[in-house]
Amino acid sequence: MPSTTGFTLWLTGMHGTGKTTYAAYIAARLRQVGRHVEILDEGELADDLWQGLGDSKEDRSVIVRRLGYVAQLLTRNNVAVLVPSVSPYKSVREENRRIISKYVEVYVDCPTEKLIERDSTGKYKKALSGEIPNFIGITEPYEPPTSPEVTIHSDTESVEDGAMKIFQSLLDLGLVNPEELKVITGKKMKANPLPRKGQKPEPKAEKPERVEKPEKAEKPEKSEKAGKGAKARPATRAARVAKPAAKAKKGAKRSKK
Repeated sequence: MPSTTGFTLWLTGMHGTGKTTYAAYIAARLRQVGRHVEILDEGELADDLWQGLGDSKEDRSVIVRRLGYVAQLLTRNNVAVLVPSVSPYKSVREENRRIISKYVEVYVDCPTEKLIERDSTGKYKKALSGEIPNFIGITEPYEPPTSPEVTIHSDTESVEDGAMKIFQSLLDLGLVNPEELKVITGKKMKANPLPRKGQKPEPKAEKPERVEKPEKAEKPEKSEKAGKGAKARPATRAARVAKPAAKAKKGAKRSKK
């Protein structure tokens, strides 16, 4: 039976990193298991939610707050909400984390030079030439997350690989269940327990140091001289055999005399 837990999956990153692609991929698979899903794409909602706002830092912050407000309403009504949004400012993203109880941040990262190379819209070139002012990543800074739940490197990771990292995080946080993921991925996935907020993970137990076994004491060499009152023992078998033979020879000489 599918879970009805609502959550917000916030995908942040610079223009062209693949946030919308990841959101569409995740949404389609969550719908496979009967989840109620909504995608709040900042590019598609501009006319409805913030018509007339510009590209200043203040206006961008208002846009992200409005997206966060709508996401919070949907999340508390058991909807899985996916928000692909540049949302460049860390402080405003953290505001949304505080108001949305089940919030998962996904940082979709890609080097700027790669984004310029594969830019099909021409926005990066226009920004570099000065045609587009206040463009995030060129003339306006992007503030990457310090501790996102998931980080995806879209220049080296496939959509499938990145999505698996997201699904694993949702499972770890208890926002999807293993039965759902078995349908979605075809694999049996296990949750990795996470520390509660503000709780440090328990340190791994250190292996005890290996104690070296003491070396065996060498046997003391036999003294060449026998102890007092003890008869010296011949060192070899040949010597032991030769000794009685010599005594017999000596006795034979005496009898001849």
